Amino acid sequence: MQTEFAQMNMKPPFKTPTLLFVFILSIVLTSISCEDKKSNKSENIDKKTKQKDSILEIPEEKVTPPLVINYKIDSLNTSVELDSFKSRYSEAQQKVIYAINRIEASQVRIGKSIVIPDTLFNDIFSYSPFPKKLGLVSGIPKTVLISQRVQGFALYENGNLIKWGPLSSGKKSTPTPNGLHYGNYKAKRKISSVDEAWILPYYFNFMNFEGVGVHQYSLPGYPASHACVRLYMEDAQYIYDWAKQWELNSNGQKVLRNGTPFMVFGAYDYENESPWLQLATDRLNNNLIDEEMDTLKDYVAKYNEYIKTIDPNDLEKELSLDEGTIVTYN
Repeated sequence: MQTEFAQMNMKPPFKTPTLLFVFILSIVLTSISCEDKKSNKSENIDKKTKQKDSILEIPEEKVTPPLVINYKIDSLNTSVELDSFKSRYSEAQQKVIYAINRIEASQVRIGKSIVIPDTLFNDIFSYSPFPKKLGLVSGIPKTVLISQRVQGFALYENGNLIKWGPLSSGKKSTPTPNGLHYGNYKAKRKISSVDEAWILPYYFNFMNFEGVGVHQYSLPGYPASHACVRLYMEDAQYIYDWAKQWELNSNGQKVLRNGTPFMVFGAYDYENESPWLQLATDRLNNNLIDEEMDTLKDYVAKYNEYIKTIDPNDLEKELSLDEGTIVTYN
């Protein structure tokens, strides 16, 4: 009996240590789990911080400052200086210098003063006296600007400058008439009405009854024509191909639609040195001035009034000989 009683009251071996072990193990596991959560949380915070830092570290967009070109006067007083000029610059650079001075190579001789930019490119686009964008004419598909003050032309497409170049307009006694004109007829070869010996390549008329237009002829570095506008050969050919003519009815007696607008403005100052030579003391001297901008505003207003009289369906219509365009060769 005693033995059975003893057996009945005996505790199972190692019960208390086992419970203790389980308790300790749960604490350890809980601790490890918490550490893992902290570690994961810390990693997530680090990732977010890195992402945030990476956004902050994106470099700011660099703004390229506008190109500043300065000019100097080079006086070719001796044959040595003239030879030095021709050997110092490449053919392309000399061509740019000639254009800036509104002359051709034949005009560079001993005693000639020319203006030279301190930065030389192989084309003249960067030396334009006309703005690269001109909001005034942004609503016009194609526009020709002719500045008599600085003896330069500019071609714009919807307000974007696509080309500019030098010219020689009418001399003091026979000036080119200012105003809003339109491209009329054109001829690859036209004989002058002033002198039959004068052949005018790539002629594009913009004043029909007065016989005034643009064409190729020599550029001496000042206004010299009989009212027409002289251009380099490549420029005359470009305008010939680029500008639009008028459109006439089948018998050529009525203008159905004007051609590209030619806006002639400004006045050449015969009392002072050429405006391009003044670039040496004022690099912005040839830029459009307020008075000229006001004149162009008037021209654009007149153009817009004219456009209102045209059927909108005809505005984008290309011109062709079949539609009545007249081309003359005399």
